[in-house]
Amino acid sequence: MKKVLAVAMACALAVGSAVARDFRSADVHPQDYPTVMTVKKIGEIISQKTGGKYNVKVFGNSSLGSEKDTVEQVKIGALDMVRVSTAAFHGIVPETMVPSFPFIFRDIKHFRASMNGPAGDDILAALDKAGFVGLALWESGARSIYAKKPVRNLADVKGMKIRVQQSDLWVSLAQAMGANPTPIPMAEVYTALKTGLVDAAENNYPSYETAKHYEAAPVYSETQHVMSPEVLIFSKKVWDTLTPEEHKIIRDAVKETIPYYIDLWTKKEQLSKDAAKKAGATFVDNVNKAEFVTVMKPVWDKFSPTPELKALVQKIVNTK
Repeated sequence: MKKVLAVAMACALAVGSAVARDFRSADVHPQDYPTVMTVKKIGEIISQKTGGKYNVKVFGNSSLGSEKDTVEQVKIGALDMVRVSTAAFHGIVPETMVPSFPFIFRDIKHFRASMNGPAGDDILAALDKAGFVGLALWESGARSIYAKKPVRNLADVKGMKIRVQQSDLWVSLAQAMGANPTPIPMAEVYTALKTGLVDAAENNYPSYETAKHYEAAPVYSETQHVMSPEVLIFSKKVWDTLTPEEHKIIRDAVKETIPYYIDLWTKKEQLSKDAAKKAGATFVDNVNKAEFVTVMKPVWDKFSPTPELKALVQKIVNTK
């Protein structure tokens, strides 16, 4: 009997290995970054629940290209998954702009309740029409302005050349503050700050610290103007080849890892802030946020021109 069982198990393993495959996922961040580690965790859960049929292999450090490159690869099915900033979809899926509206989230609790609830589901579902399957919207911290001088109010920003992401929304946001927006790729920001091409930039603690932007812009002012999420995407071309049961396993694995991601991200933020302080950065928290909020309504109006987008904005605002 033992011999028969051994043969049966060997056959089962052989069959399993014949169809087993890794879903290939891309990220611009290093292997120890929270987004990369969480996608690996998702792979472990998928592997466990599919008996080893599927797993996820994450290619970090931009090894498969920029966020734009990898989104295009996912679109055609050359890549199974990707984790990018929602800014990568601003020009394709208008709904992805809404959670990047300035001051739309009251605090991190409001962000989590919104993006892990019905409003987040609506944004993820909107990706479907562009040929993607949205799996998760993850927090990536509050973005704030950093420069050589403190920014405590609108007067401090007026006329300042600020590096922004290459997105119309980010340009409008900086203009509303009275600044001169300068869209520059992330890889060029350090040099732009050093040479004075820009006076300031804006980002979260980990980006500020890991890119060593504190060396060129040592004053980080806690404007906390945007809590733009990360988004985890699956290729619709590949998704359509999977069974409904496999869809459920993947979605369940993503949901199961939300607390894991939040824990990793929270620790990463604190470590980055501490490291930047140790390296000489100053953090300014007495910022007049109310003053910044008062000038942002035109930005909200411009980027939610349809009843559907206005309803999505209201759904986020109304989330308790």
